[in-house]
Amino acid sequence: MKPKASAKPMALFLPRSLTFSSPRLRYLSPSQRKHQTQNPSFRVSCSSTREPVIKAAETDSRPDYKSGFLDDLFLHLFRNKMAQEVGWDSEKPGYDGLIEVANHLMIGRTNSETKEAAVRILRSLFPPLLLELYRMLIAPLGGGKVAAMMVARVTAVTCQWLMGPCTVNSVDLPNGTSWKSGVFVERCKYLEESKCVGICINTCKLPTQTFFKDGMGVPLLMEPNFSDYSCQFSFGVVPPLPEDDSSLKEPCLQMCPNANRRKEVSSSINALKCPKA
Repeated sequence: MKPKASAKPMALFLPRSLTFSSPRLRYLSPSQRKHQTQNPSFRVSCSSTREPVIKAAETDSRPDYKSGFLDDLFLHLFRNKMAQEVGWDSEKPGYDGLIEVANHLMIGRTNSETKEAAVRILRSLFPPLLLELYRMLIAPLGGGKVAAMMVARVTAVTCQWLMGPCTVNSVDLPNGTSWKSGVFVERCKYLEESKCVGICINTCKLPTQTFFKDGMGVPLLMEPNFSDYSCQFSFGVVPPLPEDDSSLKEPCLQMCPNANRRKEVSSSINALKCPKA
């Protein structure tokens, strides 16, 4: 999506795929979100009695994003930090190698240990003093609004190499206010390439929420859509408790290489739940 012509002068410094004109999102409770989809052309079914294995979008509508020098640099840095944490690196080049390392991050670890390892990786990308100063000096400004809006814009500009094209949008908070502190990922490359609900939850969603809250003082709710691979970041919104988070109860993706094998050998509903989630 191209930025509007009136978006000056900010548009001169932003990627062509970045815009701040996406529609608002209304904050809903987890129970309410079950009955409302973000995109009417897709549907997420959390009920195992309807479609236990999530069926992904059948058409290849992957957004076109061409990486540049900085994107390659960020990929190299992030992959090196992850490989150091894992103690192993893939022989595959580029993004394919990153996904293979992410899979190894979960081997031999519990979900909690994987989350803690992913948080350490994120922290290692920043100078410790920078995170501490941001949490102390920036996070309190405007009741958290300034910090939330800042990290939303930085995320949208610097993380497209990992997630694909994304846009900054408005988020309606529980107290009735609205901040332009959301980031909508059109079709998450990390989720689509990993083909795994568990990798999304334990190496991305949960550790990223923890990193921003504990490391930068900014609450974050991430809502991945396992039907169309989109994801909504809502900075400034406190995530629900794990037992109330519907994302943690999702079954395997249909394209998961292990999902159909488990379905064939077991008729149990629990067998359809992602064992890594």
